[in-house]
Amino acid sequence: MADIPRVACQVMWNRLLSVVEEQARALVRTAFSTSVREAGDLSAGVYDAEGRMLAQAVTGTPGHVNAMADAVPHFIRRIGRDNIFDGDVYITNDPWEGTGHLHDFTVVTPSFHAGACVGFFACTAHVVDIGGRGFGADANSVYEEGLYVPIMKFADRGTIDATLVRIILANVREPDLLIGDIHALASCNEIGHRRLVGMMREFGLADLAGIAEFILTHSRSATLDRIAALPRGESTGAMRIDGYSRPIDLRVRLSVAEDHVLCDFAGTSGVDEKGINVPLVYTKAYACYALKCAIAPEIPNNAASLAPFRIVAPENSIVNAVHPAPVALRHVIGHMIPDTVFDALDKILPDTVPAEGAGSLCNFQLSLRPRSGGRAGEDAGRAEVLMFNSGGSGARPALDGMNATAFPSGVMTMPVEATEQVGPVIVWRKELRPDSGGAGVFRGGLGQFIDVGAREGHEFDIQAMFDRVDHPARGRRGGQPGASTTIARSDGVPMRGKGKQFVPDGHRVIMGFPGGAGYGEARDREPERVRRDLALGYITADAARTVYGLAEDDIAATLARARKGEIF
Repeated sequence: MADIPRVACQVMWNRLLSVVEEQARALVRTAFSTSVREAGDLSAGVYDAEGRMLAQAVTGTPGHVNAMADAVPHFIRRIGRDNIFDGDVYITNDPWEGTGHLHDFTVVTPSFHAGACVGFFACTAHVVDIGGRGFGADANSVYEEGLYVPIMKFADRGTIDATLVRIILANVREPDLLIGDIHALASCNEIGHRRLVGMMREFGLADLAGIAEFILTHSRSATLDRIAALPRGESTGAMRIDGYSRPIDLRVRLSVAEDHVLCDFAGTSGVDEKGINVPLVYTKAYACYALKCAIAPEIPNNAASLAPFRIVAPENSIVNAVHPAPVALRHVIGHMIPDTVFDALDKILPDTVPAEGAGSLCNFQLSLRPRSGGRAGEDAGRAEVLMFNSGGSGARPALDGMNATAFPSGVMTMPVEATEQVGPVIVWRKELRPDSGGAGVFRGGLGQFIDVGAREGHEFDIQAMFDRVDHPARGRRGGQPGASTTIARSDGVPMRGKGKQFVPDGHRVIMGFPGGAGYGEARDREPERVRRDLALGYITADAARTVYGLAEDDIAATLARARKGEIF
């Protein structure tokens, strides 16, 4: 370490960050599934020879990256040091040794330089289908949720396991998409490897030991400095959310010590009968993310900067579900963990964390097919169409919440055009939902309306994956709650927030996704902000009048200016 100049170490650290970002962008460009290409539901990272994460790509989700940080050591242990060769590619979708459910494939590739294994590249992506019941909450065990691939070799010294490929293709509804995504995962690791070897040659490195020591030592020290500056003590946080057939209580006790922060989820509801349970690796991923956002947001994510954040939960709680619990929709609960942690953090670090937001993604998957007994057109066919959507994020201590923005997952919204290309689906409506952001000094982010149906001659099943139907986001410091999730069929038939439900030919699903909550008392919001919201259609005239107290003549004048196109 001493013979590598500090400036050179910093340059190499920055280079590694650019390498993993190129790795992630390569996956986006080559993936087949819209969840990866359009939404960025992926992760990418580089690890040293011990399996410690050195750098992660900004492109991706905390649930993937932080969970994947724990995954690579599992690969090393399962494959065995003596069985790791140049040209190998390893694979799994094990929920407990990967990233939380069977729909995520993690691919790990050893990186060899001058005949020695100097590190690993890993990446994860969500695939549209993995067989079984499909992507939904209805399973009673993980065995029903799809094909399970344990940690094993996808390629041995450059030769792909053809038997494994045949097994995978025979068990899924979208075989071309899935095998294309797996090859994309392997290819992006190869790109990372090439860039790493190029950097090592440029700097004359035989291994990564020196740069790994530099990265991990400085990251650990910087994180510990931030923790040491926090007030000592304990606090608790709690949140009640919908669950599947009964409400779920999330509870956390936060303890700040000199050299670590502990989150203990004792008291949280037990394992559910349906597939909304969360493996501990995913709970750790989002709890750590919440802590880093509030305490050390600018310190790069790696094994050392994550280590001081310790996460524990009782076995067989819904946030530490063990095999064979069903876990397909682990994100619905997992995405609520940051707001639960923030509830506790707010009591230690006031005026730091936002109000509650929509939390979990507002995803749905459609299984489309020609109408039973009917005559569909020439373009009729079967398809699995997954659509990622977001409600509003919570208002922040000094800013409004973000409209239709995925927090904490960070995935992007899938464009309507891209969604309609992959199957006989039509998105009839997609627009912001006025008045859905909770009122406050700072307003919660807006949710959105989405109406979806199938092309003529088709029927479909929708797998709903929603929360916040009965338990909307809660405000902070007197802020008002965000709007609840709504879902119904166009013929008035009520629908559930979770589960597989049938929609006949000619009917649509009408959805309203939740808003984030407000921060501070609504009566204290600046009138000019209220006028701007009214002009932009974020709030209605009725809300401007009754919630914020805007006078009638002021409302009329604001709307008149808006009609003239005047900018607020």
